[in-house]
Amino acid sequence: MENQNNKQINIEISPEMAGGIYSNLAVITHSQSEFVLDFVQMMPGVPKPKVASRIVMTPEHAKRLLMALHENVSKYESENGEIKIRKQGMTIAPLGEA
Repeated sequence: MENQNNKQINIEISPEMAGGIYSNLAVITHSQSEFVLDFVQMMPGVPKPKVASRIVMTPEHAKRLLMALHENVSKYESENGEIKIRKQGMTIAPLGEA
């Protein structure tokens, strides 16, 4: 991974974190000073899903994340074809202000 000055950033990840956390729902809220991304696991038969991870970031970093996701989705689709979004049974994450 490289930053804007083309200097390499060495990132360390613990074995516990390396496995990641599964999420199939994101709830995004914001205030004037930060964006809050809650990643949720919704599973069949679980009446009340819980937040698996929460990320808080500045508006600038939220926009950088948006641009990085756009770039990576475009690269993925150029290699693997368009990602189809199923309308049936899909849950849309609520958006709005905190």
